Amino acid sequence: MTPRNLFDLILLAALWGGSFLFMRYAAPSFGAIPLIWLRVTIAAACLLPLLWWRGQSGLLRQNMGAMLLVGLLNSAVPFVLIAWAVLSITSGLASIMNAVTPIFTALIGALWLNERLSKSQMLGLLIGFVGVLLLAADKADFKAGGSGWAIVAMLGATLCYGIVTHYTRHKLAGVPSLVTATGAQLAAAIVLLPLAYAFWPTVMPDAKAWLAVIGLGVGCTALAFALFFRLLAQVGASRAVTVTFLIPVFGVLWGSLFLGETVSASMLVGGAVIVLGTALATGVMRLRAILA
Repeated sequence: MTPRNLFDLILLAALWGGSFLFMRYAAPSFGAIPLIWLRVTIAAACLLPLLWWRGQSGLLRQNMGAMLLVGLLNSAVPFVLIAWAVLSITSGLASIMNAVTPIFTALIGALWLNERLSKSQMLGLLIGFVGVLLLAADKADFKAGGSGWAIVAMLGATLCYGIVTHYTRHKLAGVPSLVTATGAQLAAAIVLLPLAYAFWPTVMPDAKAWLAVIGLGVGCTALAFALFFRLLAQVGASRAVTVTFLIPVFGVLWGSLFLGETVSASMLVGGAVIVLGTALATGVMRLRAILA
């Protein structure tokens, strides 16, 4: 990995970690659905000209049926669930919960597609879910005002990501990543439009909330996808996926610096356990290397 690749990786983690900060800030003003409609619409508006410039717009039209499902499971549903969750939990905790995504991806691959898991990967799945339990143990309050349903929403979002990863791999194999990402944002924007209109805030959000939305759409979505595509092309999927381990670091850091969020010992321990489980489940780390 070159210094440029490493810079891209860290910048990508900072941007995706920042998405939780922006959602935490803007969601109370806009509401979850209008906020995410703005996010995906801005991202689509940024990505469509790039798609046209690369001459790939025809591929978008050819695969719109599949793009609709990808847009639902990769953007519309999980983004809304996360935006709703951060109304009740901190952006740092949400970013840590998001790290469960590769664990669900591996589990779905094993159960749905009969993909064989190594002993290290099976141990990683177990460790990852233990990490989730550690995080949720003192926060899973399902009474009014509790954060239990927010944690369930975060797990639902990561489950969507896990499903769509395999769907995209099998149904859109050979389709350029930029086409898939643009189609997903565009489809999500179309699906969420009537809901965004119905739930549009009655009081116009202030300028800071709008700046957060712009940062979310342009930086954390459009630019972040462009960086991720370049990393995939230059260093491969196995190295690009290591961004998963860095996102919680930045999510917790931004929340602490800009929102004054408290970082508890249970968050640090649970987050470390989840990252360890994710590293094993994705094959980035192997049991033999730990025991050596």
